Amino acid sequence: MDIRTGELSNPHVIKLLQAHHNDMLKHSPVESVHALDVTKLNQPDITFYSLWVDNKLAGVGALKALNTTHGEVKSMRTSSNYLRQGIAAKLFTHIIKQSTLRGYKKLSLETGTVEAFLPAQKLYTCFGFKECEPFGDYELDPYSLFMSKAL
Repeated sequence: MDIRTGELSNPHVIKLLQAHHNDMLKHSPVESVHALDVTKLNQPDITFYSLWVDNKLAGVGALKALNTTHGEVKSMRTSSNYLRQGIAAKLFTHIIKQSTLRGYKKLSLETGTVEAFLPAQKLYTCFGFKECEPFGDYELDPYSLFMSKAL
């Protein structure tokens, strides 16, 4: 297992991010989809991570700096070939560790509310995240569940 920083120009990463965005559009209206494309992930306030197993892309995730003490988890996605193998948990653990190393006091995320998002919600809950009010630029939305954890 290898967690890499960057790799946004890798065709496997681009393909997984595209699949992620397309899947979000199946479950939420376009105005409620907050998944970021490659261009938006390639910003100075975002660190993008990809997890590789035997040089095969297994998952992706990103950490966005909201301010000096608050981070946001973005674009968590496991490749379909690696579902239910602990990839998301390993990547999420890495993102939480990086948040702590940065000195963040709080880590937040937005996920969907429909049944397709239940595995993600369960993962986040297992890591101690709790439902919260919208943060940053988010607004209340029936398709969005906001979660945070004090670090």
